[in-house]
Amino acid sequence: MRVLRARIFEKLQAEQHAELAAERKSQVGTGDRSERIRTYNYPQSRVTDHRIGLTVHRLTEILAGDLDEIVDSLTTADQVAKLGEVE
Repeated sequence: MRVLRARIFEKLQAEQHAELAAERKSQVGTGDRSERIRTYNYPQSRVTDHRIGLTVHRLTEILAGDLDEIVDSLTTADQVAKLGEVE
């Protein structure tokens, strides 16, 4: 009985470990270019938000905190997406 209990415990523990590992793996990205949200290109003074396809050539202003154009574009894209879901 002790051997059977030990084997069942090991199997349950292995299943729990595998489930936890799968969950962690799903949360961690590969770092591929397709997963990037935003790219900052210093030589060209360009910021690109890949989620909505917005490119702005004002890197220094954006890094200084002038995010109005990006935030407005993200808000508009979100509203368009929500309207698309309603229809």
